[in-house]
Amino acid sequence: MGALSMADITIRRPIFWETFQASDVGTVREVNEDSVLSIPEKNIWVVADGMGGYEAGNVASRMVVEALDRIPKSQAPLSDLVDTVEDELIAVNQRILDYSSQQLEGRMLGSTVVSLVIKGRVGICLWAGDSRLYRFRNKQLEQLSRDHSEVEEQVQQGLLTAEEARHHPEANVITRAIGASAEVIIDINAFSTQVGDVFLLCSDGLYNKVSEDNISFALLTLPINEVVGHLIQTALNNGADDNVSVILVKGVKNEPSNRGGT
Repeated sequence: MGALSMADITIRRPIFWETFQASDVGTVREVNEDSVLSIPEKNIWVVADGMGGYEAGNVASRMVVEALDRIPKSQAPLSDLVDTVEDELIAVNQRILDYSSQQLEGRMLGSTVVSLVIKGRVGICLWAGDSRLYRFRNKQLEQLSRDHSEVEEQVQQGLLTAEEARHHPEANVITRAIGASAEVIIDINAFSTQVGDVFLLCSDGLYNKVSEDNISFALLTLPINEVVGHLIQTALNNGADDNVSVILVKGVKNEPSNRGGT
């Protein structure tokens, strides 16, 4: 067996994931229907945006993050972890439907969800709805999820431009959510991860009030521990009429004092 080269050793070094998060009720709503979850020791991060109003949307989003929080820490392959996350989201979809039937006389409630799972050099996004995952790499911000919304479907069909979709009166009409129907399809996207990557999970309350250019500028110019607060304050300054939730996950070489690695 030949000796390992320096490149081989470098490739096998773990990436540690530094995490920052915050959620704000915004300037209009009385209740925060968003829920966020960061568990780096399990390599899972989640933003859920509830819908249905008081004692409905906040309950639905909390049920989603609680379901994923219960996933045990495991050394199983990434594919097994992804299967477990998908299974939990499908199961909580039924629990939300049951809760609506038993407690709310069938009132509509549900939650979008965007989740990030990382193991080694591979990341997976699992989502339903219009909460988003972005990756910031080499000074470029890339959206890794695709909104499940009426306007996004029209963008994909070439009927609307991205800018027209952003200002469309039905921009907030989603086509998929946890708890909205008896069957839910979870979309999955796989991508690479590397030291220096910053992943941003957010509810639509952020990107509806803060442009991607402004998000990129904040990530380029501010210390990473100040970005979440800055983005939420910018949304508030722009009249955030929805709840605003942000999680930042940055790949670093050395283990942070308060965060784990993969």
